[in-house]
Parts: sequence; structure tokens; C-alpha cells
Amino acid sequence: MKTALLIGATGLVGDYLLRQLLSDARFATIKVFTRRPTGYQNPSKLEEHLIDFDEPEKWQHLLVGDVLFSALGTTLHQAGSQSAQYKVDYTYQFRTAEAAAQNGVVTYVLVSAASADPDAFVFYTRMKGELERSIKRLPFQRIRIIQPGMLTGNRREPRLAERIALPLAALVAHVPGLAPYRPIHGREVAQAMINAALDEKPGIQIDSLEGVFKRAGNQ
Repeated sequence: MKTALLIGATGLVGDYLLRQLLSDARFATIKVFTRRPTGYQNPSKLEEHLIDFDEPEKWQHLLVGDVLFSALGTTLHQAGSQSAQYKVDYTYQFRTAEAAAQNGVVTYVLVSAASADPDAFVFYTRMKGELERSIKRLPFQRIRIIQPGMLTGNRREPRLAERIALPLAALVAHVPGLAPYRPIHGREVAQAMINAALDEKPGIQIDSLEGVFKRAGNQ
């Protein structure tokens, strides 16, 4: 059985991921690194480490296991500025991944965005692309990047933009050729991440849009 490391456990995908990992017999230990408690209790399986991402020297030695799942992220509204969002979405995630690679973790699974592009004009998509580019340079044996489209599911902190956009995005599924752009539930993305982590093929694999549905087992 494997030991999983997880950052971003209180977000939409991370919450579903944590629940699935706790009920998955293939994972014996789940180490969660979080800024606030997850609210889950499982003394035999869950190790919850409350950390300050700005002080990695205090906790990065604990990043020891088989696979690191990275689902950390925020919005521009929540962060307050582009620089603050970049710190969470890029710096914290890359710093954690870098430490895990140095500690010998062999598999890394990142939930990114379908539009990720380091050369994009839009800040969000450029930031996601820059993170992917940096992650690919790290010495993990296996790197899995999941690029879903718009997410659905129960967030702890609802986002107004998603409430407005989701009904429109759902209509995409009925437009010929645009079905891959239909919204995907956070539960499915979490399952895709677990399936990707258990894929033993070495190297880098990227699943975007329709590929995420397939990885989740939803054709």
C-alpha cells in the first residue's frame, strides 16, 4: 500500500480527493499539508500537518511518501492581487513539488487547467502554464498533469463567476464537436488524479478535457 501526500485538501478537487483517498485501500497513509484543518478524522490513516507555506524549512522534511497530489489554488478575488495569487498557485505548489522530488517521492500529480500555456496573454492561463513547465523539469519518475475544464461540485467557498458561467457551459455538451469542453465534477477530477497516480508508466503524461473524463473512467 502507498503513502499519499496532499496539498490543497480544502479546495473543491482536493476535498473530493481526500475523501476518496481515505476510502481507498490501496493507500495506507494520507499526509495532508494544509493551512487550516480539513475537518476529517481518521486516526489510523490521516496525518494532518498544519503548516505555513511561507516557512517550508519547518515542514518540507515531512514530504516523504510515494505520490504527491497537488490541488492547491485560489482566485484573484480571494488572493487580492495577481502577485498574491501567483504565490499560492505557482510558488507554493512548485516549492512543495521541488522538496518532494528532493526527498525521493517518485510520482507527482497536478490538477492544472485546460488552457494552461506559459506564453498566454491571460494571467491565469499563463501562470498555470509556467507551473507546468517548471514541474516538468523536476526529477520525478512519473509526472501526471490533469487539465480539466470548468469544475462543478460543492465548494466550501462558492464562486460567483462559476454560478454564472456553469449553466452556459453545460450547453456546450449539446454543441457538435464541443462535448470535451463540458463541465466536469470535482469528484471525477479527483478520481482521474488517483487513476493517474497508479499508472506505473514512467515519464510525463498530460490529460486534458476529454482525456480527464477517460482517466476518471467516464467515457
